[in-house]
Amino acid sequence: MARDFGLKIIFGIAILWIDSSFVYSQADSVTLSYKAYIENIFQYHPIAKTADLRIKEAEAEMLDARGNLDPVISSDWNQKNFDDKLYYRQYQTKFKIPTLLGIDAVGGYENTDGIFLNPENSTDEFGLWHLGIEVNLLQGLYINERRTAMDQARVFQELAKNEQQIILNDLVYNASVAYILWQQYAFAEEVLTENVTIANTYFENTKQAFANGEKTAMDTLEAFILYQDARAVKQKNELGLIKARRNIENFLWFDEIPITLRENTLPENYLSPIFQDFEMFEDSDLSEHPIILSSLNKLSYLDIEQKLKREKLKPKLKIKYNPLLATSSNNISPSYSVSDFKWGFDFSMPLLFRSERASLQKGAIKIQETKFNLETKRNELQNKIENSWQQQGLLEDQLTILSDNVESYKQLLDGENEKFNYGESSVFLLNKRQEKYINGQLKVLETYIKRQIELLNFLYFSNQLIDQFAE
Repeated sequence: MARDFGLKIIFGIAILWIDSSFVYSQADSVTLSYKAYIENIFQYHPIAKTADLRIKEAEAEMLDARGNLDPVISSDWNQKNFDDKLYYRQYQTKFKIPTLLGIDAVGGYENTDGIFLNPENSTDEFGLWHLGIEVNLLQGLYINERRTAMDQARVFQELAKNEQQIILNDLVYNASVAYILWQQYAFAEEVLTENVTIANTYFENTKQAFANGEKTAMDTLEAFILYQDARAVKQKNELGLIKARRNIENFLWFDEIPITLRENTLPENYLSPIFQDFEMFEDSDLSEHPIILSSLNKLSYLDIEQKLKREKLKPKLKIKYNPLLATSSNNISPSYSVSDFKWGFDFSMPLLFRSERASLQKGAIKIQETKFNLETKRNELQNKIENSWQQQGLLEDQLTILSDNVESYKQLLDGENEKFNYGESSVFLLNKRQEKYINGQLKVLETYIKRQIELLNFLYFSNQLIDQFAE
């Protein structure tokens, strides 16, 4: 993604700071381009930084899962002295090396002494070493908590990437809507300013005509009312423009400080395309859409968990075998004999497996629910993509018609103005021509903005929005 502004950063910050006079001190207005606006969001917006935290969280999850395979060492020392006698002294140290399989390498050393020591715990003065394995032969041999944690951590990493993409998509989408609406109000201001100028010209001409005895006082009052109406409409748009600018400022940050727009900052011209290359509707593919991938990740996560629950239906059988290694004064290195060992097993099994079967059933229900949600999301996205594409075509046709109408309205207004100057028309008719012309321009602007938003919707739903800013 385009994160590196280079000279653009300096250029953009000069545009944004309220007291800045860098470069543009001689200009009446400055332009905040859509690209610079989005690049600022990628680099500085807190939500964009929050999206990066998802990756760090996934890395921590993987570290946690790997911790289940950490070797463990432990030591115990127990000693009792009473009535000047050593009742017992027991020392032992153990280590365990877990593996992804249900097999643990175990070992240790023990040394005991005392007159009241349990005979089975007795060792000579050199102590006793042991080294062996513990194996889960039934439940937990291949599928166990350790392997499940590792597999789920891998899925969680993919899930984090997709959720990061979803967060960025939503952020850029909302920021883009705010920018497009800012364009609408900013350029409607130009149309409405022209409307006020025309209305004021008519009012001044009517006053002059009234002074010359060519127009009545009612004509003058009507022209004044129309002038006031034009001002009121412009003021209403100014209220919307203030709100649109504040919405833009919600997305602008620099070094964890929110940025305020300068009063003379404008968006780029709404006629300039802000979206570049994208694939047509027929070529849209949802298989790589982060919303779909996120649901698939969640499904994989549940499938891994379900395998562990299914494993719980097996009995537990753990076999332990530890050869015993002795040392002596003649040979300090441990010696091995096939006849010296400890072994045993642990076995347990619920008689009815009701808890295990219930857990398995609940997991199956959750998986089925996730599958239903996945298909619903896929269908909704497909319909939204198709709808946005069709809407764009209809709005493009409307733009052609409305643009032609504006040209016609302008000709009618110019003709009516000529008739008015020769006294062959009235303020009422002139106002109607002007109203049609101004409303026609506003409709063209509004329809173009609608088409831009539909294009934005299409890029958002088809997962092509972030691609607009990829390097």
